[in-house]
Formats: sequence, C-alpha cells, structure tokens
Amino acid sequence: MAHVNLLPHRAARRKQREREFYIQLGVSFAAAIVFLLLWGWWMGERIDNQNDRNTMLQNEITQVDVRIAKIKDLEKVRDHLLARKQIIEQLQADRSQMVHLFDELVKTIPASARLTGMKQDGQSMSLDGVAQSNASVAEYMRNIEASSWLGHTDLRKTEKSVEATRMPYTFGLDVALSRPKADEADDSKMPETDFSKMRSPPVATTPAERAQIEAMVSDLKAASTKPNATPADRARLDAMAKALEAAQTKTNYTAPAKSIFGPANATTAGGTKP
Repeated sequence: MAHVNLLPHRAARRKQREREFYIQLGVSFAAAIVFLLLWGWWMGERIDNQNDRNTMLQNEITQVDVRIAKIKDLEKVRDHLLARKQIIEQLQADRSQMVHLFDELVKTIPASARLTGMKQDGQSMSLDGVAQSNASVAEYMRNIEASSWLGHTDLRKTEKSVEATRMPYTFGLDVALSRPKADEADDSKMPETDFSKMRSPPVATTPAERAQIEAMVSDLKAASTKPNATPADRARLDAMAKALEAAQTKTNYTAPAKSIFGPANATTAGGTKP
C-alpha cells in the first residue's frame, strides 16, 4: 500500500531557508562591524603615529630656527668684527700719511706763498693761503701734482685783496690725496714668521704657569678655527700651540734664559732655581 505524506513540507523547508538566511545575514553584519572596528583602530594608530612624527618635526624645526637665529647673530658679530678689522687696517695703513703730508706741504710750497688754513676730509684736502701773484699759485699747484703723496689739484678760488701789499692774492685749492705704490706694497706685506723653528719656550713648573699656558693654548686654538684665518695662519698657530703644550708637559729644563712668565721663581727637578 502506498504512503502519502500529507504534511506541509514545502512550508517547513521555506522556514528553514528563511532561518538560514537570517543567520547568514547576522554573521555578515557581525563580521562587518568587526571589520569596521579593526579599520577604525588601525586608522587611529596611523593618525597617532603621524601626529607624533609631526610633533617631532616641529620640535626639530624649532631647534633649527634657534640655531639659525644664533648663526645670524654670529654673522652680525662677524660683520662687525670685520668692519672693525678693516678700520684698524686702514688706520694702520694711514699711520704715517699725516707725517708725509706735512713734509710734502713744506717741500712743495714756494717762497712766494703762505698757507693760512688746511682741512682734510677723507682722501681730499682743502688748502687756503695767500700768494704774491697768480704765478706763485700756479707754481704751487704744479709742485703739488708732482708730489707722490699729493694728487690732482683743483683751483677753488683766487682773489686779489687791495688791503694786502706783500701777498695780495688769496687762493683756495682742493687736493686729492694719494699713496706711493711702493709704500702700499710695504704696508700690505705682512711679515711671515715660521713659529715651528722658534726656540722652545721655557717649561712651566708651577700651577700658575701651567694655567697660563692652558689659557694661551686655548686662545691659539680658537684663533686657528676662525673662518677668516688662512691655512698659513692656522699652521703657525697650531705650531705655537704644540710648542706651548710640549712646554707644559715637561718637568725640567736647562735653558739659562729668563722665563716668559715673569721672575724666575720655579724650581727644577733637582731642587735648584734655574
């Protein structure tokens, strides 16, 4: 006999499929939420890492700005020192100019003229005086232009005074100053000294002398590291520093010369004064 299934199997299978669909939908929703949470955590870590890097870069930029400000201050100090050095070199070059100028003024002025006033402004000079005639003024101008320390001369004025009888002409001259080429070469030429061949300095035997040598060595090393020092200057300064350091490390010496640190008050290794 045949068995006939009269139960609603189609409805049961439909409910089973709906149940499986909702389960899969819940699992997918939970997986999406977990993925979003992990993605948010990862992005937050990247943002925090980038913020830390930005903070570190900002601190480095601040330190660099401070160093740049210090470098600018040092450059200003260097420019100021270079300007002072240039002024000192100019004064050193012109130290004998006034003596030569007075000597040339005495040599060039003729007997028929006399100076009443003189004013120097940089590399120019104004001369005022009286003369017997215009020929005397012309002769004075020729003598000035022939001088090695006085250059081109311009006649500023020449007037005749009725009151004066001996020297009736009043004149004014503008003179450009100059320097002989040989004198410029002598002033620009600095003496070169080989400090490495100098006699070794006396030995420091007291703490005061050693402290003084340390200060001198520090000054020499600081001078040799300056940016405007030439290689020859650095070599000479290093040689001086090495010589002083060698004198500091020794314990005795037999040189009869007097100490560069003052009176001979140091004792040698044998216990006697040098």
